[in-house]
Amino acid sequence: MASCSFMKWLISLYLFSCLLSLSCAARVTPNFKYRAVNLGGWLVTEGWIKPSLFDGIPNKDLLDGTGVQFMSVTTMKYLSAESGGGTIIVANRTNPSGWETFSLWRITESSFNLRVFNKQFMGIDKQGEGVEVVAISNTTGTWETFEIVRKADDRNRVRIKAPNGFFLQAKTEDSVTADFGGNSSWANDDPSVFVMRIARTMQGEFQITNGYGPEKAPQVMKDHWNSFIVEEDFKFISKNRLNAVRIPVGWWISSDPTPPKPFVGGSLEALDNAFLWARKYGVKVIIDLHAAPGSQNGFEHSGSRDGFQDWGHTDENIQQTVAIIEFLASRYAQNPSLAAVELINEPLSPGVSLESLTKYYKAGYDAVRRHSSSAYVVMSNRLGPADPTELFPVTNGLNGVVIDVHYYNLFSDIFNNMTVQQNIDFIYTNRSAQLNVVTTSNGPLTFVGEWVAEWQVRGASKKDFQRFGKAQLEVFGRATFGWAYWTLKNVNNHWSLEWMIKNGYITL
Repeated sequence: MASCSFMKWLISLYLFSCLLSLSCAARVTPNFKYRAVNLGGWLVTEGWIKPSLFDGIPNKDLLDGTGVQFMSVTTMKYLSAESGGGTIIVANRTNPSGWETFSLWRITESSFNLRVFNKQFMGIDKQGEGVEVVAISNTTGTWETFEIVRKADDRNRVRIKAPNGFFLQAKTEDSVTADFGGNSSWANDDPSVFVMRIARTMQGEFQITNGYGPEKAPQVMKDHWNSFIVEEDFKFISKNRLNAVRIPVGWWISSDPTPPKPFVGGSLEALDNAFLWARKYGVKVIIDLHAAPGSQNGFEHSGSRDGFQDWGHTDENIQQTVAIIEFLASRYAQNPSLAAVELINEPLSPGVSLESLTKYYKAGYDAVRRHSSSAYVVMSNRLGPADPTELFPVTNGLNGVVIDVHYYNLFSDIFNNMTVQQNIDFIYTNRSAQLNVVTTSNGPLTFVGEWVAEWQVRGASKKDFQRFGKAQLEVFGRATFGWAYWTLKNVNNHWSLEWMIKNGYITL
């Protein structure tokens, strides 16, 4: 009888174990949490991280995506795309905003296409006399290419040369034509003179490669990739009790060594080197698709040309992105240093719909699983108006899935006037509650994929920064997958984990 009872007990234990395994199928917990640092500004350019990269570009303030506004010196009003685009250009707006901002597509250092609010391009109406300035074309060509001529001693005073060889002039508030010939005295009575105001700048991968052009960009980028992050950095990372790196990459990496212009080849070799160094120093790698084709958020770090957000609008675009994940997964799946593949970084709501993101995440997950059963698949929550738990249905039943959230005490007016203690309290109270919402016992793992010990507080002491960093380490350390500081290196000291560690501002 004792033997029979023992067998029943073993069977019961076995069945209980099976049920437990099934109930936790969607949650494969890592043996340890990842304490990571982002290698931002390396394989996906962000000018604010290393501004000197752009120093050699002529007219470097007029790069792709720069938002420019032109005020006529005669009407004292701004050029504007009437109705945001689709009709004529006028010069009748007093206060510049969206319709009065033209996004540059840089052709040469002084010639550009100018894109308007509704995505059409400014051009010359080829009907009639061909002098009326309009914004009706959805494509670019000869008639949509203009030269911005800057006054030698006042570079914000400009004339705009049209493709017909004449200059734009604001004849009246409602008539802008390309029929002003000859030279200019640059005086205030000249209708071909405008005061140019730069409303927005972008300094991403598209801007730097197109800015330097095909002759210079390859060497500039190669020098950057070979010097910004090196083997010694991985030694430093390992020595300071970090066990992983999150490496942002751009969609063009899958076409290396000959990616679509203006991007240049070489970033794939740099990523290969990172895996070699990671293995040598016992560091894991999280590959992060930071820049998706079409741009998932319009930010410079998404590889956007002009700030428009076009990712996920078509099945073709989604399939193209899945193919990039397939490429990365197949290349590194067998590498023991691969920890995870992040399918996309910071998709922005409402431009990226939950429907298109869900479709992509399911396909991207399958792409990773075709090559690896062990690599984690990271899914970034949407920025902007979105439910933080909206991805739970997507992850249901999937194995080894992680939700990525980014927490900064920045980028919102609520932080502008907070004191040191209020910022710290916000971490312990608000951020803790937010993390608890997405961290459940039977749901996906959680990852604070970006955070920084920087804030809006002015005059904070070293001790203040230490307390702020400690609070975030304590709270974000509860994330079930781990965290990653943004970033390892940065000219802005508090954004550089290397500087923060070396100077005693943060202790891991």
